[in-house]
Amino acid sequence: MSEQDITLDERIHVDNFIQKKYLTHKNNIYKFNSKYRAGTLGLVQNNTAYLNVIGELTRDLFIGDGDLADAKEGDLVISQRLLGKKGTPSAKIVEVVGRAVSYSISYIIIKDGNKSLVDLKTDYPTGVEITPDELNAHAEGDVFKIDNTTYTIMEKLGNISDPKVDEKIVLAQFNKHDEFEPEVLEIASSFKPVDASKYPKRKDLRKLPFCTIDPVTAKDYDDAIYWDDENTTLYVAIADVSEYVKPFGALDNEAIYRSFSIYLPHRSIPMLPRQLSETLCSLQAHVDRLSYVFEMKLDLNSLEVVKSKVYEAIIHSDRRFNYEEIDAYFEGELKAKNPKEQEIFNYITKLRVVTDKLKEKRLKIGYDFHSTELEMKIDKNANLESTSHAEETPSHAIIEDCMLLANKEAAAQFDRGIFRIHEPPSQMKLQILYQELAGIGMFIDIKNSLKETITEIQKQARDMDLESEVDTLIIRSQMQARYAPLNSGHFGLGFEAYTHFTSPIRRYSDLIVHRLLKAINNNDTEEGSYVLRNIEALSMTISEKEREASTIEVEFQQRKFARWANNNLNKEFKARISATEPEIKAELRDEIEGARLNITSTGDIILFEDVIVKIDKVDIAKAKIFASVVSKIEKDV
Repeated sequence: MSEQDITLDERIHVDNFIQKKYLTHKNNIYKFNSKYRAGTLGLVQNNTAYLNVIGELTRDLFIGDGDLADAKEGDLVISQRLLGKKGTPSAKIVEVVGRAVSYSISYIIIKDGNKSLVDLKTDYPTGVEITPDELNAHAEGDVFKIDNTTYTIMEKLGNISDPKVDEKIVLAQFNKHDEFEPEVLEIASSFKPVDASKYPKRKDLRKLPFCTIDPVTAKDYDDAIYWDDENTTLYVAIADVSEYVKPFGALDNEAIYRSFSIYLPHRSIPMLPRQLSETLCSLQAHVDRLSYVFEMKLDLNSLEVVKSKVYEAIIHSDRRFNYEEIDAYFEGELKAKNPKEQEIFNYITKLRVVTDKLKEKRLKIGYDFHSTELEMKIDKNANLESTSHAEETPSHAIIEDCMLLANKEAAAQFDRGIFRIHEPPSQMKLQILYQELAGIGMFIDIKNSLKETITEIQKQARDMDLESEVDTLIIRSQMQARYAPLNSGHFGLGFEAYTHFTSPIRRYSDLIVHRLLKAINNNDTEEGSYVLRNIEALSMTISEKEREASTIEVEFQQRKFARWANNNLNKEFKARISATEPEIKAELRDEIEGARLNITSTGDIILFEDVIVKIDKVDIAKAKIFASVVSKIEKDV
């Protein structure tokens, strides 16, 4: 790490690490002493674990029994290498510098007539020192945010009986917040509306009939498209966030801290202030916007990009469509209202033919998994009103393959940067998958390639009307996609190299890619090396932030399901068994879909069997629903 990258807050830790000889300092560069390594601790089993070492081309280190100190899974630690030891490269933990769980949620329960403060998820005491008088000042069910480094109460969030506390709980556990500091808002509000005359070096594409196609509820429009059929050229215009969010400074620091926008059913918690995310950066219709454009010429025979370039531009989107409108047009239910719309519909029709072919080609190597996204509607009292599953339609498919093409083309521009990688599943996980599928009556025929084997499994699943369920099992058997500074391919998509370029309003990874591509295009090696200084640690941080955002979104849904179930105790609903090992679980498939149930009594049950369940009990604090199987649903023959 360069000395110039170290903030005043970090200086005290760096000086401490120098004193302890963890770091060396030479030519204004800080490096780890060869004896020491930093990393995150993996799964702890039998008092041993592997350390996921931070840095490129580094091997994981084995932490043996007795060498863990008080480190727990996911903690950020400093380890000392055990040199000269035979066998697997190993180390011992010398210091825990960051806990995996820095914040937790606690609430007050009454047990044996006494109040106590316990962890929301475990019911274990929190370790917070609190007097009986302090406890008695609060009501049963009051919920608090806890700082796990100091074991102190940070704030009261509300009471567990209030549905509105759910949002506060899921955000507080990762210290997420909606509000931006005044300094950040001041910067975001300081930018003027786009004046094309101020950007003479940008390519002026305002005459091209770009359009955006997004969900009906969207407010942050990252991407716009235009298809030049005569020249077989696709233009993918992306919000030029890097023009506004410069490295360092309060705005960039907040964007790094958040790294992702979080989408809850009723609202979003944006990565960038709304003055940027929903206004100045958003590619709204009928206004000039700064964009970063990939222009890609396709050979329609090979379906390969034969020439591409990426550049800074100004566009003027002519129409903001939602997915439903484009689908309605394809079904003949929507007509153009003016010549401009007719022009857009004409090229969208031709583009659909191209993207259909691109998808067909892509799926010869990559995979087509049918996992539907659950959509949840919340009422004004923060209770669950309804659920539905969003199906992929032709309009979704067009945008998906346009974005995939731009992301793939962006990844081809550099050898070291920030890649989106997805490693193949391990043989052990594949064997577990095959055993599960055999248990539901599938014949597993191992083909010459994994692609052929999975394709055959998916064909059987379609015949058994278990397409999405089996696809979910296949997805679970795979490694989790993540960000990395070096490329190792994307197994699921079947791409040799892939990155994220198309959503810089809501993903920090894409903003880094934009900065890097601009440096490459400008032959600015100094700026390029500047962007990549701490790319290893940044890739790891962004991957972790992605998991946090996903956990928040899933846990919020589970809390809403639990409250709904609590209002429907002893009622019967249709469900499908979703797991039999290590515990039996089911998923609701009735007026409300997607709720996960812990099955307490069953009988003879097999995976993916359709059943009638009765909701027996709900634990609101832990967001767990317990149910029993009343009967089986016989399938029509």
